[in-house]
Amino acid sequence: MSGRGHRQKGDRIEREIVERHRSIGIHSERYPLSGASRFRGSAHDVDIYLFGADQAPIKAEVKGRKNGAGFVTLENWIGEYDALFLRKDRTDPMVLIPWRMWAQLVERVRQ
Repeated sequence: MSGRGHRQKGDRIEREIVERHRSIGIHSERYPLSGASRFRGSAHDVDIYLFGADQAPIKAEVKGRKNGAGFVTLENWIGEYDALFLRKDRTDPMVLIPWRMWAQLVERVRQ
């Protein structure tokens, strides 16, 4: 895939994430030139306004892989569980959750 193809795929996946949030009532938008520049000092992909449009957004990075390269181990580890905590020595843990769990958490936050 060419550089242009990679950008188009990334754009498509970012738009999908924005639309998924909008479908559950959360304002979300692609960040200007996501990943291509450091607009306002950041290069993330998507802003998610979980706590309202007047609050700071959650800054999200979006990754997509055709065959899931790099995701397979994570998928095996999480299995059918609701969350996977990942922690490298002397760092804060990261949390991986499936979309179904994210949507449930978002719904509860909004109540």
